[in-house]
Amino acid sequence: MSEDWSVPAWTIVSALVVVLLLAAALVLSTVRGRRRAARDRAAAQAESAQLREQVAEIARRLDAAVAAPVPARPAADASDYVITRIGTAEEPAPVVPAPVFADLVMRESVVRAASLVAGLRRALAPETRNRIRFEMRREVKRSRKQRRADLKTARREWEARQRADVDEDSAA
Repeated sequence: MSEDWSVPAWTIVSALVVVLLLAAALVLSTVRGRRRAARDRAAAQAESAQLREQVAEIARRLDAAVAAPVPARPAADASDYVITRIGTAEEPAPVVPAPVFADLVMRESVVRAASLVAGLRRALAPETRNRIRFEMRREVKRSRKQRRADLKTARREWEARQRADVDEDSAA
């Protein structure tokens, strides 16, 4: 080998220094990672031991509660609340005579029909129809405007892609 090098010595030395620094950083980060993992493992084991102690304490309490005698329930008083009266001999349900029942049904039907007619009359009123027509026209105009804007945007993007393809073809 001759004394003339094709690469200057300072580049070789600086590359060697960089490699050594990278190796040192790698070793340092590995050592730190292992220490952190060991510390986390110790904390997890301590927490696990604490949780085992809590479970054991809960099991002891549960065993003590099961072993304790259950106090006898006092006999039911007459003051207990009764929710239903099924099976008790009470008055029969009130019975409505047939003509009164028919009158009630007819009244309810007439009220429902009248409210339906009033709602339809209000819904089909000229001012309501005009308001609906106005809102529909406004919505149609808005949707047309939105469609035009979307079409313009899509056309611009398509043209930009076409120009980009032409530029790539001419560059190649």
